Amino acid sequence: MKKALITGITGQDGSYLTELLLEKGYEVHGIIRRSSSFNTGRLMHIYRDLHEIDNRLFLHYGDLSDASGLEKIIHKVAPNEVYNLAAQSHVRVSFDAPIYTADIVGTGTLRLLEAIKNLDMTQSIRFYQASSSEMYGLVQAVPQDEKTPFYPRSPYACAKLYSHWQTINYRESYNLHASSGILFNHESPRRGETFVTRKITRALAKIIAKKEKKVFLGNLDAKRDWGYAKDYVEAMWLMLQQDQADDYVIATGETWSVKQFLEMAFGLVDLNWNDYVEIDPRYYRPAEVELLIGDSTKARKALGWKPKTSFSELVRIMVRADLEEQLRINSPAEMKNIIGAAAVQKLYS
Repeated sequence: MKKALITGITGQDGSYLTELLLEKGYEVHGIIRRSSSFNTGRLMHIYRDLHEIDNRLFLHYGDLSDASGLEKIIHKVAPNEVYNLAAQSHVRVSFDAPIYTADIVGTGTLRLLEAIKNLDMTQSIRFYQASSSEMYGLVQAVPQDEKTPFYPRSPYACAKLYSHWQTINYRESYNLHASSGILFNHESPRRGETFVTRKITRALAKIIAKKEKKVFLGNLDAKRDWGYAKDYVEAMWLMLQQDQADDYVIATGETWSVKQFLEMAFGLVDLNWNDYVEIDPRYYRPAEVELLIGDSTKARKALGWKPKTSFSELVRIMVRADLEEQLRINSPAEMKNIIGAAAVQKLYS
């Protein structure tokens, strides 16, 4: 039985990756930070689904700021694969907490690579680094692929770029099987509530439920290459199944603006987004990234990976999930009484 260790297991990508690996027969270990509040909500359904005699999911307290703690966990677990997904991952917040972001996102990866190098004498551990399309920043070419020059525009992007190059250096210097996935924006109903896509779908559901009247946003003209997180974690796994480690762009090859996301989301329930959205300058970044669109040709050819979920279907999945959560219902029949038959047809067809 293969063993995988995931940092950031309680996040969006970590939870989907956990499901995928368990389906493939792995024993999965995750590193979580000690917290006085409940922070494993995205994993609870997995625990419920696992039978007591077939428990293959284990959590360990740790932090990317603690080098000795990371070494202890890796020594104890002895994983075949390590997926580094942990981060202070909010770009706008990184401007307010740049030093913390640099330590966790940047130096945290270095601590993890050092722990693997020091403990893995046979070089058998395969390592995945979650790189980011934000590294392209002020884009130098359209679309962006593995050879496009980087131009980071935030503390988060700079820290991710540091991690990306450290991963390459450890691969080339110590012969580690270390790959980076340069993932473009990927969303889902498990996306953090402060990220713009989830902020929109959650606010929309609250407006329908009469819990809120407005949603406050920043730059509506920013364009992103948005995919479905559940599709993207499969690419992570595929990278570590290759004979040679490498770096891959994972993207849909399509770009949509925040405004278009709004139009599609509100249109599903026959509302005009202009009636419910207000612009708040506080949500503008000091240095904006206007356009990201990825070319995943290399991943499609080398990994056999391609996105399975369209942008419109992704928006529908997210709106439907947040409506069901906010309205506390889980059937089209119940939903019809609140949003009408036409909207239900759009959401569930």
